[in-house]
This record gives sequence, structure tokens and C-alpha cells, in this order.
Amino acid sequence: MIASGSAFSRPQTPAAKCLHVIRLRELTSRSELVQATGLSQPTITRAIAALVDAGFVTERTDLTRACGRGRPTIPLELGEPRAIHAGISVGTMSTYVALFDLKGRTLRSVDIDIPVARLSEDDFIQHVMAGLNRLRAGLNRPLATIGVTTSGTVTGDGEVYAPNLNWRGVNIGAQMREQFAVPVVVTSAAAAIVGSEAQSSDSLEPPTIMALFADDSIGCAVAAGAEVLPVAVSREDLTTQGLIESISDPGIRTLHDAVTSARHEPGTRAALDDRARQLGVLAAQLYEEHTPSTVVVAGSAFIDDPLAPAPFARAVRAHTPAGTRVGLRMIPTHREVVRDIARAVALDLALREPLAVAAA
Repeated sequence: MIASGSAFSRPQTPAAKCLHVIRLRELTSRSELVQATGLSQPTITRAIAALVDAGFVTERTDLTRACGRGRPTIPLELGEPRAIHAGISVGTMSTYVALFDLKGRTLRSVDIDIPVARLSEDDFIQHVMAGLNRLRAGLNRPLATIGVTTSGTVTGDGEVYAPNLNWRGVNIGAQMREQFAVPVVVTSAAAAIVGSEAQSSDSLEPPTIMALFADDSIGCAVAAGAEVLPVAVSREDLTTQGLIESISDPGIRTLHDAVTSARHEPGTRAALDDRARQLGVLAAQLYEEHTPSTVVVAGSAFIDDPLAPAPFARAVRAHTPAGTRVGLRMIPTHREVVRDIARAVALDLALREPLAVAAA
């Protein structure tokens, strides 16, 4: 049985802590795990034995090193279990579906062009499940977990509320679990960005990260203590649709239309710049509330308008206390965003509860 817990929470069990360290290093040893985790040698020994039995860790006996009069040191590396993990990133017009191994390598992926808001919930889920089945065809490897990220907000019960998708209380995870009989995690895109950062951190106590996602929806999440928590943001005026409504030009229906128009229409450029500044003010307010070490921003508001990052960053600096250095980092491409969040949510359960996933 998979233990309950919030998505992307820090590794808590000895096995999860050891796996986190091992997967980020080419080789390590039991004694190095004692130092990295603070756990006792007997606890590490038991955790590694369980991870080796489950196929998550491999002992490199061919690289055994003699260490004086004590026992020889057997290096450890991440194993390559046959089980695979599916990640699904739901977008307004396109949904990314991919299969990953435990090392996070993309085995197969596909973009499914689906205008989600125009379909019924059941039709959309059937399209995604069919795409996932096609990806798995011929692999002959068992599916261990499924992770789904969406825009909007996701409740603790897995219900999705996303106006841009026309979803109000959609429980996509329940149908996925019923169809594939594996554990399913559903999170917001912002939470998955924070989770991706934590999964790639060398430390079991990574610096506090806050993610601001601005696209067809606005989302925010922050690492708070051992958990990743959603942050309520009610700013529909800063979504793509909010921007388009502020321009009031019937010829502008997409963000691409607005960016193109802005090259020769000062009014459109002014609307884009104002949106960027308002996002900066919002980021500064959220920063003061949560004081993260780094604010990671992503989404079309930053990516598809090449002139947006500068006024955004200026507004952040102008609305934070003098002398405050806010660490800002932008994920530069849409492809990188969807791949990273799909991978993070696909692997979340395996990294958080490896022995429970192996036994499922």
C-alpha cells in the first residue's frame, strides 16, 4: 500500500533518503550515505538491502575497494528496474505524455493536440489513456506509477479546478487508477516545478523554492518545510485571456497575435508590458510573504514575449525592500517546462515511497 502524503514532500523514510542521494551521484558508498543522510550505519545497511532487493540500487562488486583492515567498500549506483513511470502534462490545446525510467530518462513521448475545454471530461481522459497505451505498446515493461500535472488548482483529494480547461472538480486521477491499476498523483504545474527543483537538489534539505507559473492560468507553489504547498493566486486578469480582453482588439485571439501586433501597435506593447510589470508586483508580494531563496518563473507570459522578462524583473526589484536580492530564474522554453514537470510528477511516488511502489 502506498503511504499517504503530499506530492513532492521531502524524502522521509531511510530508503527514500538513500535513493535521493544515490540517484544524483554516479557512485556512492554506505559510509557516504551515513554522512549525507545523518542516519546510522545499521539503518543505512537495512535500507540499502531493501533497495537492492527491489532493484532500485545496484552494488558494483566489480569496483570493490579495500579499506585497510575493515570490510571492503562496495560502491553503489542507481539500478535500472524494468518498471516505468508515466508523466502527463495537461495544456489548454496540447497535452504531453511521456514514459520515463527511474533515472528520469525519456523513453517515449508524444504531444496530443486536444482542445481540452471543447471536450467532455470523459472524452479527454479517453484520448489521454489511448495515447498512453500507444506509447507503451511493444515496450513489454510494467507501468509502476502515473503522474498528472494541470493548470489551475488541485485539491488534496485530487480534484482539478482550471477555468481555462473548463474543469470544475474533475478527478482525472480516479479514472486513471481504475484504467491502469497503478498509483496516480495529480498536481498543479506550479507544484511540479517546485518538485522538479527538489528532486534535482543534491541536498535532502534543499533551499526554499517558489514557482510562479503564468500562462492560460496563474499558479504558484512553495516548498514549506518538508512539503510543497499551493499558494492561492486570484489574478485572472494576468492570464493570457485576461491580457487579450485588456487589449480589446477582435483580431487578437492568442498571445502570439498580441506579440506580433505589438511590433507596430504601441497600445498592444503597452498592455504586454503592463502585464509583465503586474506579474513582477505579484511575485514581489509573494516573495515577501514566503521569503524563498529562489523564485522560478515559467509559462508563456515569460517565454513567448521576449520583451517581458526585463519589466518583470524591474518590477520585482522595485517592490521588494531596498537591499533585498531576490533570486530569479526563468525556465526558458515551453518544451523544457512540460518535460520537467511531467518527469517530476511521474517519478514522485517512486522517489517518495520507493519500497511501497516496488511492492505494489
